[in-house]
Order: sequence, then structure tokens, then C-alpha cells
Amino acid sequence: MKYKIVIFIFLALAAAGFYFHNDIATFYLGLTQNLSQFEKISIDSLINKVQQPVSLPPPLRLPEQATESFLTKAGTIKWTNEQRTANNLPPLAQNPKLDAAAQAKTQDMLRLQYFGHVSPSGAGAADLAKNAGYQFIAIGENLAMGDFKDDQALVLAWMNSPGHRANILNSRYTEIGVAVLRGSFENQTTWLAVQEFGLPLSACPQPDAKIKIAIDSYNSQLEQWSQTLQAQKSALENPRGLSREEYINKVNTYNDLVSQYNAFVAQIKILINQYNNQIELFNECVR
Repeated sequence: MKYKIVIFIFLALAAAGFYFHNDIATFYLGLTQNLSQFEKISIDSLINKVQQPVSLPPPLRLPEQATESFLTKAGTIKWTNEQRTANNLPPLAQNPKLDAAAQAKTQDMLRLQYFGHVSPSGAGAADLAKNAGYQFIAIGENLAMGDFKDDQALVLAWMNSPGHRANILNSRYTEIGVAVLRGSFENQTTWLAVQEFGLPLSACPQPDAKIKIAIDSYNSQLEQWSQTLQAQKSALENPRGLSREEYINKVNTYNDLVSQYNAFVAQIKILINQYNNQIELFNECVR
């Protein structure tokens, strides 16, 4: 009789498991479908970029050589500003750091025997300005080689070239540096002249560097958090071996973590929007 009772109970439990299997599976599926979703974001894709225009017209080489030639830094700046005044533009202020960048350029071209905006080492006008300690928003460079009669003739030659003229008459630039140097280039003694134009960093409102540092510090934290949530979600979508109570507790823990994560993402987006607005104001100033 006892054996019959045990067998009956066993069969009853088995039958219950069979008949209620779909209900249990549906219960777990319902919980899984109701899991909170966390929002994955890529900070780099959301942040706007600061624009730093660099204007580099093709170098100007004088085909005909004057019988007498002499160039000066002061005269080149003077005639450059004469052209700006004639075109209703304010004169450019001479900046010693831009002078240093221009001087470094003339010396580098003679030393390495090249005539172009980018040196054989890959350094360009922006690199020269930074090396001289000049912080800029926009930079431009005019190059010339040849025995120009004088400073006025040099500036007029640049003015007759559309790209160089655009640099001289660019309303964004407020500062200038100049260097002129006579030396041997390809076994011929000649003049090299460089103009460096700049709009200093101080001319436009700056994005808050502290905000950018804070945003960057959150990047790795978000990635680690995202991986943890993804692992938890995968485990919850395959709840084998978990009791109903254990599963509910794990779902609640996951949902709480998702809520914290999404609130964190929302705060980061506020910072990103604030930083992007500052970038936009900066770029508007540059245009």
C-alpha cells in the first residue's frame, strides 16, 4: 500500500510538472521580456570637434631675378598692412611667437633644401606655431622664394596670387609673423620669405577643458558597466536552475542597476550637450 502511495505521488508530481511546464516557462519568459533596457552610447560619436583651419597656398617662386634685391621683416609687414588698409581691413599686429615660427621655417627650408609647407620630417605651419608657443584658432602661411626687388615687390607678388592674397586679406587673422632670409638653395643664393598669419586662441570663447576631462573619465566606466549589464541580461534570459524567488531577485537587481546606469548616461549627455554648445560657439567665432 505504501509503495502504491509513493508511486501515486511521484506520478502526480510528474504530471503537474508536465501540465504546468508551459506556465512556468511563460512566467520566466514574461520576466525576461520585461527586463529594463540600458542605453549604450559612444561618447566619441556624440562630441563635436574643434575646427582649426590652416590655409596653405602653393609656394610662390619668382622666375625672374632682380639685379638688386633686399628684403626686410619690417617692410614686409608694413606693405602687408598697407594692402589690408586699402581693402578696409584692420592691420595685423606683429606677434614675436609667429616671428619665431616664420624664422624657424626659413632656416629649416635652407637647411634641408626643400621649398614647401611641409618639411621632410612632416612638420607643417601648425607644428611650427605650436613649437613657438603660439596657441591659435586659425593659422595661415605664405611662402616665397626669389630675388624680389624690395618688400613692396614681394607683397605685390603675393597679392597677384589668389591663394596668397586670400591669406593677406583674410578678415579672421589678427596677427602676423614674418621672416626673410638670404641663403644658398640648390647652389644658388636667393631670398626666402615667410608670412605666418594667426588668430590667437584668446580671440574666441574656449570650451571648458574640465568638462571634457570629466566626460573622458566616464568613458571606460560606461564600458565596464555596459559589459556587466549585458552579462547579467544574458544570464536572466537563460534562467535554468533558478527558483522563482531567485529569478525575481536577480531581475530586480538587474533593473535597479539599469536604472542607475541610465541615470548616469543622462547626466553624461547633459555634460556632452553643454560641451558641444561651447564647441559650436567656438567654431562660430572661427568661421
